Amino acid sequence: MSSSENIHLTTKKKRLIFDAHLDLSMNAIEWNRDLTRPLDEIRQREMNMSDKNDRGKGTVCLPELRKGRVGLVVATQLARHTPYGSSLSGWNSPQQAWAMTQAQLAWYREMEALAEMVQITDLQQLETHLALWNDETIPDETKPVGYILSLEGADSLVNISYLHRAYEYGLRAVGLSHFGPGRYAPGTKTQGPVTPLGFELMKEMGKLNMILDVTHLTDEGFDQALDYYEGAIWASHHNVRKIVPNQRQLTDGQIKRLIERGAVIGGMLDCWAMDIRFIDMVSDPWQLDIKLENLVDHWDHICQIAGNSQHIAIGSDLDGIFGTEQSPWDMNSVADLQKFESILTRRGYTDADIDNIFSKNWIRFLRRVWK
Repeated sequence: MSSSENIHLTTKKKRLIFDAHLDLSMNAIEWNRDLTRPLDEIRQREMNMSDKNDRGKGTVCLPELRKGRVGLVVATQLARHTPYGSSLSGWNSPQQAWAMTQAQLAWYREMEALAEMVQITDLQQLETHLALWNDETIPDETKPVGYILSLEGADSLVNISYLHRAYEYGLRAVGLSHFGPGRYAPGTKTQGPVTPLGFELMKEMGKLNMILDVTHLTDEGFDQALDYYEGAIWASHHNVRKIVPNQRQLTDGQIKRLIERGAVIGGMLDCWAMDIRFIDMVSDPWQLDIKLENLVDHWDHICQIAGNSQHIAIGSDLDGIFGTEQSPWDMNSVADLQKFESILTRRGYTDADIDNIFSKNWIRFLRRVWK
C-alpha cells in the first residue's frame, strides 16, 4: 500500500449513524450522570459506587456519540408503573411515573439550551439536521446530537389526554409496554393481550400519525397491535428468536409481518439478546467471546427473510441499565458502533447496505411517515 493510500484510509470520513434506542434521560436523572462530560470522567466519578450494576462501566455520553458520528438518536422517556405486589422496580402510581417522565423531559430541554442536543419532530427539522451533519466544514464535535422523543412503555400516560400533552412537547413514538404487567399492554417476561386502554391509546396515536414501537410486547400483544394499528410501526431494539430463543426476541413470523408493514428493526447490543448462553449479572462477554459481530448474525437472518438490507438498523440500547459488563467485549463506548463498517464489509455487505444499516433505513422510514 502506498503512503498516499494509507493517508486516504486514515482520513476517511466516518459514516453517519442513527441509533434508534438510547435511554439518555433515564441515565442522566436516575443514575445522576452528567452526559456532557467525557466518558472517562463519568466512569472515574462512579468508580466506588455500587448501587447500579454498571457503575463505572457506562458506554454512552454525548462526547462519545459525536466521536462515533452518532448524530441522530431515538431518545426515550421511561417510567414504569408497578402495581402493588409486583417484584419489579417502578413507580407506585401513574402520576408519579408521569412526573418522572417530565423530569426526563426537563433534562432534554436543558441539553437543548446548551446546544448539546436538538429535538426533531418533523420532516423539515430532520432534513435541516441531516444537512448540518453532512456539512464537512463544521467539526462534528461542535454539532448537536439530534433526538426524536419516544416513550418506552406507556404506563406514565395517566389517561389518553396525556398522549396529546406529550405530542405537544414533541413525543413522536410510543411503545405500549416494557417489562412485566402494563397498564396499556403486558410486556417482556409476561403473557397476555393488549388492554382496552391500549386499544384506545393506539386509536389516538393513529390520529396523531405517531409511530408505534412494538418492542417489549408479548406475542399475543404483537399480533393484536399489528392487526389493529394502521399507522407506522417500527421495532426500535429487537433481535432474532431463531438465534436467541426467548420471548423478548422476534420470531420469523413476526419479522415477516414487520417487513410487510415497511418496518425497520433495530439490532440491540445487550449480550443476553445476542447470545442465549449469556446470563445478565452472571456471565462475562470475554469468556463467552460475545463480540460486535454476533449482532451481524441477527441482521443476516432478517436480511435473508427480507431479501435485502432495507429493514435492519441500529437500536443499540447501550445505556439500558448495563455497561461494558454486558456489552460485546470489543466495544468500549458507543463510538465503537463505527467498527461495524469493517465487520459488515468482511461479511459481504456492500457500501449501500452499510449506509442502510448505519442510518438510511431509519431516515427513509421517517421521510415516508412524516412526508
